Amino acid sequence: QVQLVESGGGLVQAGGSLRLSCAASGRTFYSYVMGWFRQAPGKEREFVATIDWTGDNTNYGDSVKGRFTISRVNTKNMVYLEMNSLKPEDTAVYYCAAARRWGTRSHWEYDYWGQGTQVTISS
Repeated sequence: QVQLVESGGGLVQAGGSLRLSCAASGRTFYSYVMGWFRQAPGKEREFVATIDWTGDNTNYGDSVKGRFTISRVNTKNMVYLEMNSLKPEDTAVYYCAAARRWGTRSHWEYDYWGQGTQVTISS
């Protein structure tokens, strides 16, 4: 089992950058695929990015590809989401999540979730 706590959200102007962090508890962090999802009011939860157990493989949602970068440091039990060239449509609550299986974009496949951190981009 793993507990996840996100941080780093805030209010940023369009074109700016933010770095989200996700701190994981537990000794088996390295055994989880990690992902970031987001959910805007009235919309479904959207896949943002995922990274495999070692960090060698990543995958991004089409709307963030080329602007966002996911990374992890297993020795620190941390996952990060570097967000650049932010747009108002990136406004959402961002969630960190953990899964056992690689290769899925479905939030149903993720077993553990953080409480979320709000990201607001002003135009």
